[in-house]
This record gives sequence, structure tokens and C-alpha cells, in this order.
Amino acid sequence: MVEKFLEGKGALITGGASGFGRGVAYAFAEQGANLVLVDINQQLLEDTAEKIRKKTGRTVIPLICDVSKSDQVEAMAKQAFKELENVFVLFNNAGIGVSYGRNICRVKEDDWDRIMDVNLKGQWLVAKSLWRKMKAQKFEGEELAGRMINTASTAGMVVDPMIPAYSITKAGIIALTQLLAKSLAPNITVNSIAPGFHVTGVYLDDEEAMRVTMRDGKVKIPQVRIGTVEDVVNVVVFLASPASNYITGHCFPIDGGTADVGVPPHKLKEVEY
Repeated sequence: MVEKFLEGKGALITGGASGFGRGVAYAFAEQGANLVLVDINQQLLEDTAEKIRKKTGRTVIPLICDVSKSDQVEAMAKQAFKELENVFVLFNNAGIGVSYGRNICRVKEDDWDRIMDVNLKGQWLVAKSLWRKMKAQKFEGEELAGRMINTASTAGMVVDPMIPAYSITKAGIIALTQLLAKSLAPNITVNSIAPGFHVTGVYLDDEEAMRVTMRDGKVKIPQVRIGTVEDVVNVVVFLASPASNYITGHCFPIDGGTADVGVPPHKLKEVEY
């Protein structure tokens, strides 16, 4: 992989104040990118931006934005292109969780609307606000004008009846990714990631809360461990790198094999979650 492959390039990360967004922000900055970090938690966003600046020396611009609001997204996109010379990578990562255990017939309309607006509509709005300028960009020695990486979930690959609205949003993101990949090829690659069980804000940063859902679903992780933020960061960095130039329209599960294999590991000690 080319050293500092994001040198001279900008990256925009939604949900950038914590979790996967924060981890990817550090990694992109270490690869030479200047950043716009987008979130709704102002204090956490500013703290994260300052820490990344101090550690990496890169430009890091924090922007407050509710991605479910089109006017805020359009204003954020305009500001991002003012602050950065370009936006080569979009990590479309902002999202929210939902109350656990309410089946699809009992989801409240307000809850349905909110999670659809943030998780699915939000990623569509952000991509929609950036694609024209991204597609027109040119970089010396670079065959692509840009990259988009969307955050889906294994709950969108194998729908979970205990989090039905969330699952639908994530299945929608996988479909959105495929449609964007077809529409923006060959200038921009568009892929998605599907994390499995990782302790992030979706689980209120509470490992035990996550383990409750795993026990209820009788989840078996063939790799016999819970995922980390670093597991996700590694894949996102790959998708932002020249090593992935010939990959678009795909969803990459990062789940220790749970979604596709989903069986207890053989010849390994059984783990009680």
C-alpha cells in the first residue's frame, strides 16, 4: 500500500465524534488526509477534532449537522468544500440505534420516522450533497475522483426481528450503496461496511447491553471474540486506499463470520457470551 496515500486529499466523516467515525478519522489523518468531522454532539466533536490535530498535525474541521435535515446537510457540504481543497473520501457513518425488543408490528411511527430519517435518508442526503463536486475532481496520478464508504450493518444482511426498523435502514443502505456505485462509476467507487457486534454508541457503549442481545439471538461468532473499532478501521482504510481501486458496489461484513457462517466454531473452546 502506498505510504501516506491520502496526502493532499480531504476526507469528510459523518458521525465523526465517536466510535467508528472517530477511529477512522485518526487513521485517515495518519495517512495524510485533512478532515471535516460532522456530528451533532458539539462538545464531543470539538474534543475529538482537537485531539486528532494534536496527534497528527493535520487540519481537522468540526461541523455540527443533523444529517436528517436537508438544509443543514447542504450548508455542511458547502462549508466542507470551503474548508478543504477537495473531498476525496466520504465516510458516510452517522447513525442511531433503536429500542430493543419491539417487533415490526409494534414499532411506533415516530420511532420509525426518526431512524429512517437519520440512518437511511441521512446517508442519501450526504452523498447527494457531495457527488457532483467529488465527481469533477482530478488528482495527479490517481485514477479515481473520489470514494464513498457507507456504514451498513450485519443486521441489514440478516434482518433481526428484535431491531426491525434498524435492520430495514441498514438493508436500505446496502441497496443505496449499489445504486450509487452504478450511478457514479467509473469516477467514484462506492462500497459499504457491515459491522457486527462491536461496543459503540449503538449499544450506548455498554458491552453488557450488547451481550444481552447476543444471548437473546443465540449469536455464535466463529472467530470467538467481540469486534473492535480497529477491526472496522482496517477495512475502511483499505476501501479508501489504492488497493481497492477495482472494487465498487460491495458490502463488506466485519463480524467475525457471524452473518455468513453463523455456526459455533469447531475445535475451539465454547465461549459463554
